[in-house]
Amino acid sequence: MLPHHSLSFALLLFLSIFVFNVTAANNKLPKGFSIDLIHRDSPLSPFYNSSMTRSERFQNAALRSMSRANRFGQSSTAETSELVETDILPNDGSYLMKISVGTPPVERLALADTGSDLIWFQCSPCPKCYPQNAPLFDPKSSSTYMTLLCGSDPCKALPQVKVQGQQYPKCGTSNECTYFYSYGDKSYTIGELGTELVSFGQATSFPKTVFGCGHNNNGLYNMNNTGLVGLGQGSLSLVSQMGNVGRRFSYCLPPYSAKTTTKLRFGEEAAISGNGVVSTSLITKPGSLSSFYFLNLEGITVGQQTVRTGQSNGNIFIDSGTTLTMLPSSFYEQIEALVKQAIGANQFIVQNNHYKLCYRNANSIQNFPNFEVHFTGANLSLKPQNFFPHIANDVICFAMLPTDGMPIYGNVAQINFEVEHDLDQKKVSFAPGDCTKQ
Repeated sequence: MLPHHSLSFALLLFLSIFVFNVTAANNKLPKGFSIDLIHRDSPLSPFYNSSMTRSERFQNAALRSMSRANRFGQSSTAETSELVETDILPNDGSYLMKISVGTPPVERLALADTGSDLIWFQCSPCPKCYPQNAPLFDPKSSSTYMTLLCGSDPCKALPQVKVQGQQYPKCGTSNECTYFYSYGDKSYTIGELGTELVSFGQATSFPKTVFGCGHNNNGLYNMNNTGLVGLGQGSLSLVSQMGNVGRRFSYCLPPYSAKTTTKLRFGEEAAISGNGVVSTSLITKPGSLSSFYFLNLEGITVGQQTVRTGQSNGNIFIDSGTTLTMLPSSFYEQIEALVKQAIGANQFIVQNNHYKLCYRNANSIQNFPNFEVHFTGANLSLKPQNFFPHIANDVICFAMLPTDGMPIYGNVAQINFEVEHDLDQKKVSFAPGDCTKQ
């Protein structure tokens, strides 16, 4: 979901996770852990729709990518060392995270979103909830639930917004912190901020995790989804509440058609090393964009010609939940022209609904150009599958599109790269690899 600030890294894969248990008898946290990732369109996905063609899946992916780029950066105001693993479940182009809340634990499936911070679940009583398959979470049934007050630091960390003349966060009848948290697609949650024991598996959990107990929630949510887990850079995100695990995660995305799972790793397990690792600075934007993972794209080389962006202030957002790479329109047109020139006019160009550049008889194309993406300090050499995926049996399309919205570095370009986000060191690292063997 795009938060008050926008929705992001609502990634095209789905996840589940087991973390660590901290009790009075055992307060030692592992230094890292990992989870399985399955792309929503993978044949291994439990929500895989075998009736959809490859072309239909990629057309839907293009629409989602364009929509997300247009929503990013829009002003959204309310006035309008034990390794633990689990499966992920795809859910309409986002990650679903299997997470348990409360004592005794109640298992939830929630959207995992790297573009927002707040963790929240639909709670009872809920006079204005969207439909969900699972029962609502009842904080009165948990012995570890605690309400946070208005003057608490987490309450102060919430975005300040005005809704129908009321300022949020605000004090409830018992001085509890009442929040309003909105997203760029106009979905929102209203509820009380509290703390709870969040667990991932029988033996592992995080006590006193700050989360929102939502009593009035609205948006484009699936019935499998009981809330949202923010994985952004802010203090209220799950990543920032992991204690000594550290604010670091990495993933390695296999081709969509691969019948294999891969891992999303946290903490020490997230570190990538070896030959070929390159790093670029992670740039944090102020205000409404502070949750997002911005990088600085200096240019792109096609063949032997390099087109420069001429910008140096964090001009693109890396998002594993967006399929295509969205580039500024004028910059895109120069890249597309070089690609056409390199492939040659003798190839048959196919008209396509949403993609700008497609070719038929893909297997006969031998002259794919050298294609390099230049981030500050990190040059990435992409293979044809990273910029010309098959969208049908004999049709390939350029996996980049122009946008007048927020530029996004999408997940097709990240296939078969290990990608590490290190929030504490403020860098994102890449290394080429075979993600089917992770």
